[in-house]
Amino acid sequence: MAKKKPSSSSDTVANDSMLRQPAEIAFAEEIDALIKADKDPKPTGWSMSPRSVLKYIVGGDVGKLKIQPKYVGNDRIVQVAISTLLTDRALLLIGEPGTAKSWLSEHLAAAINGDSTKVVQGTAGTTEEQIRYTWNYAMLIAHGPSNDALIKSPIYRAMESGTIARFEEITRCASEVQDAMISLLSEKRLSVPELATELPAAKGFSIIATANTRDRGVNDMSAALKRRFNVIVLPTPSNIETEIEIVSSRVRDLASSLDLNAELPDADTIEKIVTIFRELRDGQTLDGKNKVKTPSAVLSTAEAISLLAGSMALAGNFGDGTVAAHDMAAGLQGAIIRDEEKDAIVWQEYLKNVMKKRGSDWRSLYNACNELNG
Repeated sequence: MAKKKPSSSSDTVANDSMLRQPAEIAFAEEIDALIKADKDPKPTGWSMSPRSVLKYIVGGDVGKLKIQPKYVGNDRIVQVAISTLLTDRALLLIGEPGTAKSWLSEHLAAAINGDSTKVVQGTAGTTEEQIRYTWNYAMLIAHGPSNDALIKSPIYRAMESGTIARFEEITRCASEVQDAMISLLSEKRLSVPELATELPAAKGFSIIATANTRDRGVNDMSAALKRRFNVIVLPTPSNIETEIEIVSSRVRDLASSLDLNAELPDADTIEKIVTIFRELRDGQTLDGKNKVKTPSAVLSTAEAISLLAGSMALAGNFGDGTVAAHDMAAGLQGAIIRDEEKDAIVWQEYLKNVMKKRGSDWRSLYNACNELNG
């Protein structure tokens, strides 16, 4: 039976005034259309069949409604991810920053359960209580341990309801916090000794975790914990056309939800930003003829999206509403130069040896960046 969509967020804040809507609200029309048109069997606890989940993620048509792709890449990766959530193994999405791990995690949960908000955000300060449960201490002192005094974690609520919980940046958590997940994923039961009881996970429960390959050394996962996950590596976009498509789509989505007061960047502008990011990230020009030094910054697809959104905000509020070279130059410098000494040299050499030689189409952007860099 499909789970109801959460109403707490929309009860407190009008949907159109949310800074960032959960996927199940932002794409409610698509989800509803897929559910109504679904003719395939639905697994226990799922709102729609695996085939419909796939269509929601990679795009397609439902009647006259066009489903917007949420993940642009190899469809087989998404098929494996969906299939994993049908088994008793949890799903771990790993990859470079900006490879859409959290984005895919959120949309999978939204399509499957209509609720992507059961989230544990992994940090150095995440405690074991945050993945299990804690207590309302005023009620605990007054009346002792009780169900009313129990504060359930997102994972507890997912086990109870037979739905999906998300664990973001799991490798940022301390080892003892990660180890607490082993028994949950193995036994599918959560013990509450204070109440002399334990919670068995309802059918449909699973966890989607994400981990950054750049942060592998922070708190690397134990072999025992890794064995509880089916690991899927999300690659960086394989070619510039795919990356441009991703950036264009996400910038359009952001512009529709934020008051940027500017026109969308044209295709040429987006291509220039993606080109710069790919060349500095890969250490060579797109044609492979020239080597370039790489900065310390992670020049991910997500960074390119953020840069263009920032450029739109500059153009809309301090320009004429059209993204110009000087709007992008400030964002480029901020994205690339993270280590003042090393990265400034890398950027200066790229400007001089690559961008300056690209002719009139690049001249205005080169001049704006060179002026700011100087």
